[in-house]
Amino acid sequence: MDRLGPAAIVVAVAVLVLLLMVAGWRRRVRRDAGLVLSHDAPTDLGDELATIDAFYVATTAHGTPLERLAIKGLGFRGRASVAVATEGVTLRITGERDVFIPAGAIEEVANATWTIDRVVEKDGLVLLAWSLGNAGAPTIVDSYLRVIAPEDRTRLIDAIHQISPAPFGAGNTTESEV
Repeated sequence: MDRLGPAAIVVAVAVLVLLLMVAGWRRRVRRDAGLVLSHDAPTDLGDELATIDAFYVATTAHGTPLERLAIKGLGFRGRASVAVATEGVTLRITGERDVFIPAGAIEEVANATWTIDRVVEKDGLVLLAWSLGNAGAPTIVDSYLRVIAPEDRTRLIDAIHQISPAPFGAGNTTESEV
């Protein structure tokens, strides 16, 4: 009987924490409601340059790797297939609808070491900076991918370099290094 009081306090604190987490996520969803994926995939994606298995980690505001965005289709981590074709990049995240990023919307591709809730070995993540294409001022976001096979990371970056009009420096590494 003397353990019932402390157990009730622990349960109450756990429920409170869960409610605060749900409230925080809902607030983030409301904040990011204006950020929508406005790129439609063309019927012909062109020649396929690479298809890579990866883990989708997160999409954050550009240059702020600790600010997760709650964009429909990009809000949660998961296994993914990344297909690079001449018209753009398609992210196929398990449980989400496909996300198409046109080649012209790609701003940068680089290696990264960390982002929100994920730290890996040096250059273990691929950062893909791209424009959402929203009306008004386009919003640039950073999507992080953890490529499963190390040799595929180089293939993915090279394929994106081939299709993007943005100038990239050799061996880009983002400031999100530890």
